[in-house]
Amino acid sequence: QVQLVESGGGVVQAGGSLRLSCAASGSTFNIALMGWFRQAPGKERELVARIDVSGGTNYADSVKGRFTISMDNAKKTVHLQMNSLKPEDTSVYYCNAWATTSGNHWGQGTQVTVSS
Repeated sequence: QVQLVESGGGVVQAGGSLRLSCAASGSTFNIALMGWFRQAPGKERELVARIDVSGGTNYADSVKGRFTISMDNAKKTVHLQMNSLKPEDTSVYYCNAWATTSGNHWGQGTQVTVSS
């Protein structure tokens, strides 16, 4: 199994920045993808950004140019640098890891609140 521990959420004013981090532990050797999803109240969970072990990335259109995902492959740690934050970025952000042998794994979530 894979355990994910997130850090870095908080409250920030619009236009500000936050950096989220997620560290994987346990059976991490089969992790192929890591990423971040978010879920606002009353809405479905959506992909924010994802990165594979080769460094390939993809982003939601709403965050392109503002958010940057990176991964320390050796440590199986993923970061999400969020700049130019908007009130609509307010959500609970969940770290995700997909392992070839055990499928999807989720962190407990961290709240990001952007005030206008």
